[in-house]
Amino acid sequence: MPKTIPTQPRILLIGTGDTKADELLFMSDCIAKAGGETIMMDISVLGDPPYRPAHDKHAVAAAANTTIEAIASSGDENSAMSLMAVGAVNLVRELAEQDAIDAVIAIGGTMGTDLALDVAQALPLGLPKMIVSTVAFSHLIPPERVAADLMMILWAGGLYGLNGTCTAVLSQACGAIVGAAKSAIRPRKERPVVAITSLGKSCLRYMVGLKPELEKRGYEVVIFHTTGMGGRAMESIAAQGGFAAVLDLSLQEVANQLTGSVVNSGADRLENAGRAGIPQIVAPGAIDMVDFPAWLSIPRDLTDRPFHAHNRLLASATSRPIDRRRIAMAIADKLAQAKAPVAFVLPAGGVQQWDREGEALHDPDGLSAFIDAMRSAIEPPVELHEIKDHINSTVFNDTVLGIFDRWVEAGIVRPGQTTVAA
Repeated sequence: MPKTIPTQPRILLIGTGDTKADELLFMSDCIAKAGGETIMMDISVLGDPPYRPAHDKHAVAAAANTTIEAIASSGDENSAMSLMAVGAVNLVRELAEQDAIDAVIAIGGTMGTDLALDVAQALPLGLPKMIVSTVAFSHLIPPERVAADLMMILWAGGLYGLNGTCTAVLSQACGAIVGAAKSAIRPRKERPVVAITSLGKSCLRYMVGLKPELEKRGYEVVIFHTTGMGGRAMESIAAQGGFAAVLDLSLQEVANQLTGSVVNSGADRLENAGRAGIPQIVAPGAIDMVDFPAWLSIPRDLTDRPFHAHNRLLASATSRPIDRRRIAMAIADKLAQAKAPVAFVLPAGGVQQWDREGEALHDPDGLSAFIDAMRSAIEPPVELHEIKDHINSTVFNDTVLGIFDRWVEAGIVRPGQTTVAA
């Protein structure tokens, strides 16, 4: 059964009380006015807040198996806050496991944000989490630091003390986290969950056929849009063991990261499911594309490559054959590290809709270079299943489902739940 929605949700409020007491007390008041109960956690190192937090800096340090005195003398502010982050993560995880909190909100500049990002990643999907930060949505935050369902808001005007601009933001953030805690429906997990990575139907279409077939088999299917943060969300949930199987069939985020594109999911893309022991069926969907913001100039090393503008936000050019060989090796290396079975489906007929003859990204030489490199790079125990057809063909879907069904029969993938209790 889903968790009962609280009438007065318990909101864990995290911040450095020695330097941001005015802001934190204001937020506590906003949370109370919105119908929540505030639980304070102080992550100060040197000073003390003018209030008594439920979890003080000594408790945070103890959760890191150290003392606040040792943290203060650890070397510099970076080492000190890193140690406080360890303690905060351990303490917050324990509170969540004990069902002692309904949501978490943290406030900070770069220091507090650094710690809060670790805390958010330690929390389960569905427990509302928000960071009020002076660097929200900034290029300073790498994608691998972002939890799957993290909310962020820019702490505008939030450098030193309260003012009309920052109180507008803080009050909005507090209302949002209380509202989220009151209305959030946690995942019920009545059926085993299968993740599929893909793009829109204009580029990759396999999910249209795979989703209903997997649902018939008793699985809940979750599809992730692989435009950077979608792949990050999938990796974040996979790292927590949240899937019965992963059908990672769209890998251009891997290519983007290796070729320097900002449209990526971090260096650990294609690694977390295998590390967590989750079976994977993998295919190189859209692996030939290098994505970049459409509102910027085409990267200099791609100006002579086939080009496609998807919309005013996102554009793509094809990678060079030499890069595709490097990408193939990287994929094989990542899959070789997996602790569970992996099957790689190689569609020699093409890897996305726009690579067909007559389309904007048609590049037969580049495709051939990738296919050849992939054949050589994949080694047992990873299964290699090559088909002559395109990734958007029914043959591709049938191949993926054939592997999946065989794995279910062999006990590699947990059987689906075809009936769900009311």
